[in-house]
Amino acid sequence: MKQKQKILSVGLVQQSCSTDRARNLAESIQGIREAARHGVKLVLLQELHTGTYFCQTEDTKIFDLAEPVPGPSTRELGAVAKEAGMVIVASLFEKRAPGIYHNTAAVLEQDGTLAGIYRKMHIPDDPGYSEKFYFTPGDLGFHPIKTSVGKLGVLICWDQWYPEAARLMTLAGAELLLYPTAIGWSDEDNAAEQARQREAWITIQRAHAVANGLPVLVCNRVGTETDPSGRGRGIRFWGSSFIAGPQGEILAQAGTEAPAVLIAGVDLARSEAVRRIWPYLRDRRIDAYADLLKRFRD
Repeated sequence: MKQKQKILSVGLVQQSCSTDRARNLAESIQGIREAARHGVKLVLLQELHTGTYFCQTEDTKIFDLAEPVPGPSTRELGAVAKEAGMVIVASLFEKRAPGIYHNTAAVLEQDGTLAGIYRKMHIPDDPGYSEKFYFTPGDLGFHPIKTSVGKLGVLICWDQWYPEAARLMTLAGAELLLYPTAIGWSDEDNAAEQARQREAWITIQRAHAVANGLPVLVCNRVGTETDPSGRGRGIRFWGSSFIAGPQGEILAQAGTEAPAVLIAGVDLARSEAVRRIWPYLRDRRIDAYADLLKRFRD
């Protein structure tokens, strides 16, 4: 018997950012309201959407930009969530305590309340991405956040390269995987290398959809941001935000250059249908995976 559809209208707000927090937040809210006019009930914002991607350099003054969660941004976005009657997922620079800061995704319910948070678990430290200087690794684990639109498996940027994170969210009951992101090109790389990087980024996240039988939402920023220290060439963020179904099929995708509000309907009932014909979870050999807990297998 054919299963009844369970369509959820979802949206992504892909934007370019400046050092003007008020303007950035206003553009995020404008995108949220545009999505609401199209009946969207779940919106994902990009990583650290209230400012530039400050991790290109190490500067102690940047810590002044952090805020508590709940705090100013969650109050403002909570009011918009209530006004629009939708769930909003927003990535923020959290000040948890003196000397302890996190890259945190806050989930705002349709009534404006804070449904839960996720703190980024995998923290990169690469040229142009000095996140270990700013962010303490998350300590909340991989647990979906329950909302009125479903259980959200929220992960953040560098987390998106780890199949373990997606699988643990799935095993805990996530109905969708969401990745707020900030990633782009260095102009030091040639066009062929840039293309390989972008395709790898798309492929790994589509693979999480396939391997877990879940829809995946990915929201990345666009625009070129200079390195404030002047030592690097800056980052040209490649946008390409997308929404994929539980077999990795692309339902909607934004371009590489311009801001966009991306909207699609995802059928949450398809996850069960897909898992019945591709039973990866059934056939897992959990008796043979102990070595995954090792850093390296000799």
